[in-house]
Amino acid sequence: MAGLVVPTRDSFGRLQDGTEISRFTFQNKNKVTVRIINYGGIITDILVPDKNGEIKDINLGFDNIKGYEARHPYFGAICGRVANRIAGGKFTLDGKEYQLPVNNGQNHLHGGVKGFDKVVWEARVDDDTLVLRYVSPDGEEQYPGELTTEVRYRLTNDNELSIDYTATTTKATPINLTNHSYFNLAGQGYPNLDDHVIWIDAFTYTPLDENNIPTGTLAPVSGTPFDLRNPTRLGDRLKSVRNGKGYDTNFCVGGRTGNLTRVASLAHTPSGRKIDVFTTEPGLQCYTGCNMAAGVFGKGGVEYRKLASVCLETQHYANSVNQPNFPSTILRPGQSYRHTTVYKFGLTS
Repeated sequence: MAGLVVPTRDSFGRLQDGTEISRFTFQNKNKVTVRIINYGGIITDILVPDKNGEIKDINLGFDNIKGYEARHPYFGAICGRVANRIAGGKFTLDGKEYQLPVNNGQNHLHGGVKGFDKVVWEARVDDDTLVLRYVSPDGEEQYPGELTTEVRYRLTNDNELSIDYTATTTKATPINLTNHSYFNLAGQGYPNLDDHVIWIDAFTYTPLDENNIPTGTLAPVSGTPFDLRNPTRLGDRLKSVRNGKGYDTNFCVGGRTGNLTRVASLAHTPSGRKIDVFTTEPGLQCYTGCNMAAGVFGKGGVEYRKLASVCLETQHYANSVNQPNFPSTILRPGQSYRHTTVYKFGLTS
């Protein structure tokens, strides 16, 4: 076990129904700390030193389980069975039409009314790996098939947080899993993203219609506010994106689906903190908290504001189940869904 970062386990409190929730804490030799609970597979804390050694929590969330059990914008959670939006909550698979619950205007979002972010996962520790397992029954949120999912978290002494997703099903079903952590490298609760510099390796993105559903086309980023192929200061860009609403945009980082590839980075110049994002997925949803409701108070009682955090959600494109020209999200019996994402924490050079 030498050299491995082995998580410890303690209690994070109880849900309203009395279920005890476990918290798992990784801390490596560089004083990077990651905490995860088995409710929603939520990453509650990510503590990272800056260039001067000052440690801050860069991940939005709550101090206790009550905050996570109440309505919140998916802080740190596993989103599924299908992350992102499905138009009208409808899709047709093998000649049968399915109607899912709609929970985002007229759309189905992040798995529905009770997605994977709101369930208690079975948890175990295998050496240096936290393994969460959930069996979603056939018909849960109106999805077909019993889906068995495992999510494995591991923190290394190279400051790499890896998230490995696998799943099998008893019937053909759509699946699209992601992690929905909100980052602010100046520290959770900092009121803006102005000094953050972002880079996303994407030549195309998926434009949205008036209902926030992809139109089905892959548009070039060149000459648009969605061109982030060169490091771009968010304070210079956000006001020009979607009339000042910021990013809620899927970038097509694929063409390499299945190969772990560096697709994005986020850096904060004053602190020197940096995240590099590696994934096997074809898409990366960049979301800058534009829909954050007023009056959301997080850890330490700080109020979370719009355009003051960024999610880098590795996944398939939204509404893929209704777009045959998008990479497929259909999993069939006998197949195995696999998806790996690595967030590597470091310092700018």
